[in-house]
Amino acid sequence: MSDRSATVTRETAETTIECSLAIDGACEADVETGIGFFDHMLTAVATHGLFDLEVACDGDLHVDDHHTVEDVGLCLGSALDDALGDRSGIVRFADRRVPLDEAVASVVVDVSGRPLFQFDGEFSQESVGGLTSHMARHFWRSVATTAGLTLHAEIDGENAHHEIEALFKAAARTLDDATRVDDRRAESTPSTKGEL
Repeated sequence: MSDRSATVTRETAETTIECSLAIDGACEADVETGIGFFDHMLTAVATHGLFDLEVACDGDLHVDDHHTVEDVGLCLGSALDDALGDRSGIVRFADRRVPLDEAVASVVVDVSGRPLFQFDGEFSQESVGGLTSHMARHFWRSVATTAGLTLHAEIDGENAHHEIEALFKAAARTLDDATRVDDRRAESTPSTKGEL
């Protein structure tokens, strides 16, 4: 298996970001975005996705959290896309349902090269630890857009901390499943078109 890793940088008037991802990692995370709860969620992505993830972001948090969260999502999606290469041999489709106390999140993904994001549910509180709750949804839309994922997500619960954490864990587990190499496929692409 080739080295499935990538580093992406992004510099705008709003954020400066460096993001490194290794798909076949050891759950190692080094994350600093300036938003503690968001750092916790990105660390959960590495832990539950079995990825190595490094994110350094200097964003305009004096404005709000939008640009930081969105741009980190765009960078992570780009790194995932680069690390997957031509996507040959991957499982491609996966789904997971993950609970956290009273909350539950479901994520279904197709690593198709065709970006689409669908989200159902409402977060129970407006913010958690400096992260505006709806930005959790926007983060995964940004990842799906730049990684070329068809990603459907659904949440239900009573506590936004639990709802967001369940969402990030479910997405991480689903991405781990979908990006695994299926030995039966060898170098073939999982598509009747011959490419993704």
